Amino acid sequence: MASNKIIIYQVFTRLYGNGCQTRKPFGTIDENGCGKFNDFTPSVLKRIRQMGASHVWYTGVLRHATMTDYSSYGIPRQHPAVVKGRAGSPYAITDYYDVDPDLAVSVEHRMEEFLKLVNRTHRAGLKMIIDFVPNHVARQYCSIAKPEGVHDLGQDDNPAEGFNPQNNFYYCPGQAFTPYFDLYHGEKEPYAEMPAKATGNDCFHNAPGQNDWYETVKLNYGVDYYAGRVGHFSPVPDTWHKMLHILLYWAGKGVDGFRCDMAEMVPVEFWHWATQQVKEQHPDIVFIGEVYNPQQYRSYLAAGFDYLYDKVGMYDALIDVLCHRRDTGAITWAWQQTDDIRQHMLYFLENHDEQRLASSFILGPDGSRALPALVVAALLQQGPFMLYAGQEWGEQGMDAEGFSGCDGRTTIFDYWALSAQREGPLANYYQRVLDIARTQPAVADGAMFDLMYVNADYRRQYAFLRAVKGATSKQTRRAPFLLVVANFDDQAVSMSLRLPAHAFDYLDLPEGRIECTDLLSGNSMDLTLQRDGEVRLELPPRGSLVLECHK
Repeated sequence: MASNKIIIYQVFTRLYGNGCQTRKPFGTIDENGCGKFNDFTPSVLKRIRQMGASHVWYTGVLRHATMTDYSSYGIPRQHPAVVKGRAGSPYAITDYYDVDPDLAVSVEHRMEEFLKLVNRTHRAGLKMIIDFVPNHVARQYCSIAKPEGVHDLGQDDNPAEGFNPQNNFYYCPGQAFTPYFDLYHGEKEPYAEMPAKATGNDCFHNAPGQNDWYETVKLNYGVDYYAGRVGHFSPVPDTWHKMLHILLYWAGKGVDGFRCDMAEMVPVEFWHWATQQVKEQHPDIVFIGEVYNPQQYRSYLAAGFDYLYDKVGMYDALIDVLCHRRDTGAITWAWQQTDDIRQHMLYFLENHDEQRLASSFILGPDGSRALPALVVAALLQQGPFMLYAGQEWGEQGMDAEGFSGCDGRTTIFDYWALSAQREGPLANYYQRVLDIARTQPAVADGAMFDLMYVNADYRRQYAFLRAVKGATSKQTRRAPFLLVVANFDDQAVSMSLRLPAHAFDYLDLPEGRIECTDLLSGNSMDLTLQRDGEVRLELPPRGSLVLECHK
């Protein structure tokens, strides 16, 4: 099996294993239940591996702000005014050295349960990714699990200074935290913060709005935003040392990679400094950056990131093509923007931030309508592909769960459960596509040739070739090449697909009668391939062909 095509399976940990179907809006953990580390049994992890995944991203592992009271276990209680939803946002971290007690069967032994999950994941042949949230923390951050000798964030700050390069936070001296909206009214004592700290989405005043990340506090990496984003990086800011220690702490516990939340809101100089030191001690560690500014992609890759989200390019293009807002030329445009860094771009169709494909905001309840985009995203390039749990069985995200209203997303703020239906034709199709991505040398190791520049009259279809170049000598067995065609139309199409001579030269393809097998259906056919010739293909509505071709 080819192994260098990364397939990441993202699970929202508290939702994935939750079998309680009460689904009461604003329900408590006792009413609605919660998934646990222990729900990822060897058999569950085996199924994830068999589906084609190489990595599991356990989202929401670190302890974060919640309305659930764990004070009897020595865990500081969070004021509900600065918690979003009963379960809380997994990106409002309250302790970088602790794991979420919601996810443990035994709260006192939550770290032991997590470490056992690390071991089970590895034994299943999978690698583990967790979130690293470097830009902001919960307003009431307080570590109770930090190692001896580690000072807490803000512990040594001088809050009388709005900016000091050795402070961990930014402050509004002399001003109390007074948001521009009413917070929680049910507590005996209102939430108090004096002086106010700057809010996580670069809100540097004391009165964030309801759409700001008001439950979080911005971390200070030595950038003086008050003076126009001037960097003060020598001596090394205290926050840099603290965050490096956190990365090394989790890498030392067997974590294989970090999905770095809002990485571009942290100065690239920090990433240069930190990733180098982490990789010196853990050479195989993977850094995945949530970066949305294409102008910054190459800077963050140079700073040590292995992979970056391709959101504003390929994701947006595929969603628009699925919804018939753009034609398939948008796909060609998207990959061309990052062609020089293509192996570093992570493709996806869903994640916890985006609307579900089967929601009424995208394609409606039939998740199979998104399958041509799956074929393209998973097979177009060598770079990683990410699948969000529930996508493969058509999770709709059309519940009003509580803090998260009916927005087409699966809540990250509330105690909830995914659909109970986890098998069927859609899931089987996903498994077939991911199996192709992981096992076909033409995908994992091959080059891609986009056929649309000679087939531009097809506006809702997309076709490309994948082949391993160079294996052409008599002593070397030629690996099969792939002809991939995806139909984004709601109608069947009969295509006369042109094959330019340049494709034969670039991929060193054979001419003549070729035996082909559609890896999606198992059907066989013979095609006659000629330089500047055509092949006739029939595709059903929203259907695809992945033809494995042998000389």
